[in-house]
Amino acid sequence: MIVFVRFNSSHGFPVELEQGASVSELKEAVGRLQGVQSDQLRVIFAGRELCNESTLQGCDLPEQSTVHVVLPPSTSAHRSELIQQRRLGSGMESLTRLDLSSSRQTTASEGLAVILETEASRREDTAGHTGAKAHSSFYVFCKTVCKAIQPGKLRVRCKDCKQGTLTLSRGPSCWDDVLLPNRIHGVCQSQGCNGRLAEFYLKCASHPTCDNDTSVALDLIMPNTRRVPCIACTDIMTPVLVFQCAERHVICLECFHLYCVSRLNERQFTQETLLGYSLPCAAGCPDSLIKEVHHFRVLGEEQYERYQRYAAEECVLQMGGVLCPAPGCGAGLLPPDEERRVCCEPGNNGLGCGFVFCRDCKEEFHEGPCRHTTSTASAGALQGYVVDEEAALRARWEQASQETITKTTHPCPKCQVPVEKNGGCMHMVCPRPQCKFEWCWLCRVEWNRDCMGNHWFE
Repeated sequence: MIVFVRFNSSHGFPVELEQGASVSELKEAVGRLQGVQSDQLRVIFAGRELCNESTLQGCDLPEQSTVHVVLPPSTSAHRSELIQQRRLGSGMESLTRLDLSSSRQTTASEGLAVILETEASRREDTAGHTGAKAHSSFYVFCKTVCKAIQPGKLRVRCKDCKQGTLTLSRGPSCWDDVLLPNRIHGVCQSQGCNGRLAEFYLKCASHPTCDNDTSVALDLIMPNTRRVPCIACTDIMTPVLVFQCAERHVICLECFHLYCVSRLNERQFTQETLLGYSLPCAAGCPDSLIKEVHHFRVLGEEQYERYQRYAAEECVLQMGGVLCPAPGCGAGLLPPDEERRVCCEPGNNGLGCGFVFCRDCKEEFHEGPCRHTTSTASAGALQGYVVDEEAALRARWEQASQETITKTTHPCPKCQVPVEKNGGCMHMVCPRPQCKFEWCWLCRVEWNRDCMGNHWFE
């Protein structure tokens, strides 16, 4: 097998060893290459110093992993601190075997799909683990290579020197230990570094990674070790997403994808100041908005771009801005409140089309009151200009699209978001959760008794 060694935090170099090689054999190989005595070396991987008798595979160190081999500082004070650190951390579980899902689950709850954490289930899950788990405990969004949700691996480094030469005083026991800074201490064994704070990060486990190739932690996605049925399809799948509601409802990733797509099509995401454009639990539980929006990468590349566009539009609307109504533009604008004439100014960033429109009706700017219906042009001005009938038929694409848009969508009279009507009565409700304005499709005013009596079902 081949492992990459970073000696005293220098650039890595490969070391080839036999399958089943021990840590002691790794030290001997590095000692020969670096011209140092092997008994002076310390091997550090995933926040732990590895003991001589252990095998690399037994330490969950797979092929092409990167380990740090260091000559510890020579000062007696630092040596005694390292000895104490080894004693404190000797019983620490490997980061590659940690399962932090219990910190995202409830210990006592009732509901349709609840993960129940019991002592018996813990013993069942941990029994017989002499090596790596058969399933991944962590999931990430790989931004560089896979561009998808993948199994992940947890790693730690010194907060000061950013090297993986820190040995931990204790392992993380919950997701907050990993996601929040400065919760766990350790001792950095790099020369000249006195770092004491641990910094956790995750990498994609589906391909070899470099130091800078980190991935986004998806802390709500976890293996379904409790075999809980999905709240939507009721199948037992793994991995699953566990919502942070009181009931900890569980949904499989396929149903979560359908949930996100359907809510995106209806513009039913919620714009929250601190979290961004997010969704609550699929069961509608309160206080359950997803905090890490990278979970919505389950939408896929194309749909995620639409999600980002809607999020930007929603942010502009919440700030009191408007969206340019010109076809193919949609730029967000923040004109002064008293300005009725709005110009979509072209900018250096490629945004802006130059269209000048009325802030109230979103039509081309005009003086006087807004008109809700567009008058047809007089045919008299076109007399004498003959258009071939077949050519006219071939040129109807844009006109047909515009007619379809005019017939099937109207802007909400309150927030101006386009609303599509595909059947049903004239009583419309804006799909934006922050608006929910009730209005008449024909009159385009707030729904009232006259509309109800005169043309509710026209």
